[in-house]
Amino acid sequence: MGCAGFTCSKHALCALNILYVMVSLLMIGIAAWGKWFGLVSSFQVVGGIIGVGVFLFFVALAGLIGAMKHHQVLLFFYMVVLFMVFIVQFSVSSACLAINREQQDHLLEVGWNNSQSTQRDVEKSLNCCGFKQVDPNLTCDAACFPNRSCLPCADKIQEHAGEVLHFVGGIGLFFSFTEVLGVWLTYRYRNQKDPRANPSAFL
Repeated sequence: MGCAGFTCSKHALCALNILYVMVSLLMIGIAAWGKWFGLVSSFQVVGGIIGVGVFLFFVALAGLIGAMKHHQVLLFFYMVVLFMVFIVQFSVSSACLAINREQQDHLLEVGWNNSQSTQRDVEKSLNCCGFKQVDPNLTCDAACFPNRSCLPCADKIQEHAGEVLHFVGGIGLFFSFTEVLGVWLTYRYRNQKDPRANPSAFL
């Protein structure tokens, strides 16, 4: 029937949603693993990643069921939600790629001041204390703190922050285009006739 046919559209949409299901389970698994082994102590970070993973899982599940059953309501719901996710993800990814050094510094400092658990995680993993200066009167979980040989964390974070933002922005941009593909496939699939149904019925 060719790739423009009903069966090809159905299989392509199913494959795309299986990919989304796997990505969502991977996100949930990595977040839970990081929390379980104490790599990340911030409940907000872990909860946010798991929340996004669960949301993506249910959206992908709705798309998968809709594709398998050629269910018009589920496919329409899936198409609308996926388009909204695309707009948000494309905007965030573009911002990550376009952010300059000054904006990056400001965002890092705001994030640092808003979460003490994140501060402890960063200090432990990067072996540094404080953001822009080391205060000997405050406690610090870094191994260098008892020796008073710690450096501020801002410089160490900046070494990796730019690369991480560009990596996250690139990955987000890639997945945002798969979402456009998903919307287009869903729109086309919804308006195709199911060859197993009544030939006079337009589903």
